[in-house]
Amino acid sequence: MNKPIVLDTGPLARISHPRRNPDAVAWLQRLLTSGDEIIVPEIADYEVRRELLRADKTQGLARLDQLKLLLIYLPIDTPTMLRAAELWAEARKRGLPTADPKELDADVILAAQAERAGGVVATENVGHLSRFVEAKAWREI
Repeated sequence: MNKPIVLDTGPLARISHPRRNPDAVAWLQRLLTSGDEIIVPEIADYEVRRELLRADKTQGLARLDQLKLLLIYLPIDTPTMLRAAELWAEARKRGLPTADPKELDADVILAAQAERAGGVVATENVGHLSRFVEAKAWREI
């Protein structure tokens, strides 16, 4: 694939649990071997990390930290958050919200990060994310 691959929360969580998800680890290894750029967006790291912290999963946290060193880490910045706000507003104007109006809506933040990276989102949530950016089921990439 020519475009960078931006990991959504689902695939990232699977990769950070390699014994439970050997298929996800094999998928990542295949992409890395073929030279694809794999991006860990900060919003996906946050969503996976908060659950690992809540569950006291220290090994999972260590693996997540290792992934951030192995792959490309994309921090959230002001232009990304401004774009996420635009995406959120546009979706609501069209009557296609991806979350409750009172929620942060990580999907639009992820979409803004993917847009900024020029990448395709590897996800388990193609329906929501494809409203904003190119998104594919991670197993199909």
